[in-house]
Amino acid sequence: MQPPTLNNTCARVVRIRDPLGAYPEQFQAHLERQHYSPATIAQYCQCLNVLGSQMRALNVDLKDLDEDGAVALIAGSKHPSSGRKHHAFIIRSFITFLTPLGVVKPRVEATPDDTVRGCLKREYEDYLRRQRGLSERTIFHSWRVADRFLEFRFGTGIGELSQLTSSDIVNFLQHLTRRTPPLRDKTLSSHLRNFFRYLFKAGKTTANLALSIPSVAQRYGTRLPRHLTTEHVDILVKAVRTETARGRRNYAMVLLLARLGLRAPEVIAMQIDDIDWRSGEVLVRGKGHRHDRVPLPPDVGEALADYIRLDRTTTSRAVFVTGRAPHHAFKDGQVLNNILRDAFARTGLTPPAPYVGSHILRHSLATNLVQRNASLEEISNMLRHRSRASTMMYAKLDIEGLRSLAQPWPVAGGAQ
Repeated sequence: MQPPTLNNTCARVVRIRDPLGAYPEQFQAHLERQHYSPATIAQYCQCLNVLGSQMRALNVDLKDLDEDGAVALIAGSKHPSSGRKHHAFIIRSFITFLTPLGVVKPRVEATPDDTVRGCLKREYEDYLRRQRGLSERTIFHSWRVADRFLEFRFGTGIGELSQLTSSDIVNFLQHLTRRTPPLRDKTLSSHLRNFFRYLFKAGKTTANLALSIPSVAQRYGTRLPRHLTTEHVDILVKAVRTETARGRRNYAMVLLLARLGLRAPEVIAMQIDDIDWRSGEVLVRGKGHRHDRVPLPPDVGEALADYIRLDRTTTSRAVFVTGRAPHHAFKDGQVLNNILRDAFARTGLTPPAPYVGSHILRHSLATNLVQRNASLEEISNMLRHRSRASTMMYAKLDIEGLRSLAQPWPVAGGAQ
């Protein structure tokens, strides 16, 4: 007797799961299109079998089912594994699949916050999004700081914004810095400045209080940029590469950091259509929705081609995707920090800073260019800086150039 196949197992599950009809088979086909493994699909089928049994036992119809009700059914089952957290995830995924088909209760949309503070939040976020071109992450943190200030000044409600003064801002900043331990977020002033600049432009305050917000001292500007030597960068990059799907993907990602000086979010945001193989260029989706085309070095292009040709399996247009189905794009650039941290541990190299971040390779590229007598303009173009001030931090590394500007040291008998 031949062992049952996955399709036979799911078909048998469907027959005893009458309340769900043929939808589990459609869901299985959906999972297969997203390249889920047979073992994972079998777990999904088993979980849906338990859901169907509970619906039949409690006489629950499919049209009366919603996400929370389905999760409660699976949690109340006497099945040995029904209380596992990943089963709740499976059920939620199944209900999400059924919702567009109109066979389950639609998701209840969150009602908009029509309070004064809720309207202010929507208007401020729209200003940051449309006029400032900020990312959603920055917009989230900008409102978080503004909301904390409003709560400090007015409590749960909101008072007359036109009555705000610079003393309110000073009291708020002192409140945060007197904490134990003190708040170390140095973006606080810039977020507050954005908020009060918006209030003035929108006519909600009579004076531009953003001018009264002090800047935070940047003590790190007094030291040289943390960097690695060219030899250490090569050691680190080679340690990332392994002859596995994940190793080839990580190697291509780290090469983009090391050779082109890309930021971690720029690597994550890269799309498959951004690579122009004929011209040897790649489109970089940079900060502030700025797009730049940069040359693609041969070793980087070869690493990208190996990963895309051998290992990339996804329906997403993102170049770099997760190793587990459904192979979505990465949520943020934290994955690159983890890759580099593991590479440092594997090679035994000492990181130049306590916190290992992907920006260390960007600093290393700029520093090594300075040591090869590259001009600040060339470095600015390489790193795609919008402000010359961002590039000036690397001028401190040009020892020969600084020596030519140094004045003679005065000594007894005249300068020498």
